[in-house]
Amino acid sequence: MSPELISILVLVVVFVIATTRSVNMGALAFAAAFGVGTLVADLDADGIFAGFPGDLFVVLVGVTYLFAIARANGTTDWLVHASVRLVRGRVALIPWVMFALTGALTAIGAVSPAAVAIVAPIALSFATRYGISPLLMGTMVVHGAQAGGFSPISIYGSIVNGIVEREKLPGSEVGLFFASLVANLLIAAVLFAVLGGRKLWAQGAVPDGGDADGTGGGGGRGDAKTTEGTAGTGSDSGTGTGTASSPGPTAVAVRPEPGAGGGLGGTVLTPARIATLVALVALVVAVLGFDLDAGLTAVTLAVVLSTAWPDDSRRAVGEIAWSTVLLICGVLTYVGVLEEMGTITWAGEGVGGIGVPLLAAVLLCYIGAIVSAFASSVGIMGALIPLAVPFLAQGEIGAVGMVAALAVSATVVDVSPFSTNGALVLAAAPDVDRDRFFRQLMVYGGIVVAVVPALVWLVLVVPGFG
Repeated sequence: MSPELISILVLVVVFVIATTRSVNMGALAFAAAFGVGTLVADLDADGIFAGFPGDLFVVLVGVTYLFAIARANGTTDWLVHASVRLVRGRVALIPWVMFALTGALTAIGAVSPAAVAIVAPIALSFATRYGISPLLMGTMVVHGAQAGGFSPISIYGSIVNGIVEREKLPGSEVGLFFASLVANLLIAAVLFAVLGGRKLWAQGAVPDGGDADGTGGGGGRGDAKTTEGTAGTGSDSGTGTGTASSPGPTAVAVRPEPGAGGGLGGTVLTPARIATLVALVALVVAVLGFDLDAGLTAVTLAVVLSTAWPDDSRRAVGEIAWSTVLLICGVLTYVGVLEEMGTITWAGEGVGGIGVPLLAAVLLCYIGAIVSAFASSVGIMGALIPLAVPFLAQGEIGAVGMVAALAVSATVVDVSPFSTNGALVLAAAPDVDRDRFFRQLMVYGGIVVAVVPALVWLVLVVPGFG
């Protein structure tokens, strides 16, 4: 048995054990990276640790630390209240506002994970506050980021168009952008309909964009308690199938609790909240305007806030999603071992050698989707587009459609909890059962991996565009 095949089988075993024995998959993956790296790939410790995602570790810790402070002092409650007032109390519009916001950020040049890191904590705090499915809100944020991710001036768009030019392939910058935009917009529309969006729309507007008692106060951390009306995610399945306790569209009633965000205090800008808002704006400016690292910037801002207001920040470190950090870093370290020993290149070259161009094209789309669910989307596209050059040169498949299909397949799966964007969504969700939410993201990511590559291949590759 080849080393590459052994490494793939070990990954399958890790998934099976983690699923059946409730062991943290990250811890299993670290052990697998040690075993496969040492015994199969002949790597030393440095070679194994080369795959450790240090940058993602800092992003996950820094962003969740900063927003834990924001939740503790009521800043996220204030932002949620302001958002509801902005859309005149129509809670159903907020998922689309978050979709558009992350799309706009990536379209003008933000790296996709940076946009998600900025928007996801606010969006998911809103979801908790108003009983919206966290799966709906989180996936809308990620798909929004990918919808704008291939504009001609975006990071992804610039990289992929540069690869196309370097390989001397026909290209269409506008076509690439619209392919990703339309694909993610259609997926978002389906998610909105399936995960409770119609019920949210039917409930109408909440009073004064706030609580049922008219105070508009925030409720501290995760105080959403639906007492009447149609709740967007009232069911145990977490898929937005709640039922109404009274006939007809009614507003969601949320009981304020004492604490940082309770009652009228949720709408008051205290010095701590003003400083936190300034810190959040500084995070956006630093990441988008000066290209600073999102994780290091977030940690620095969190430390400043903790020093100034230690009472608000005392529990914030404990609220960092450490189990998520272990899971993601472990799995990605193992994927790094796979890349180091050439497993991914081995699989891609095997597919590229198939003599049927259309079959090779759909298999490359699936490889891009599967691997990208665990690794860098841009890195995968950079590897797969050159592999497609030989059969694109035969003229049976259009290069424009093939590149667009690979781009969509490799990025739409970033909802996976093992990808950077999915991990950020998982870590940012307050007051949820993280194991359950992880399973929801993993199942949804699996559905996307299974369905989307075939659809984009059928729409973009089979007709022979370009």
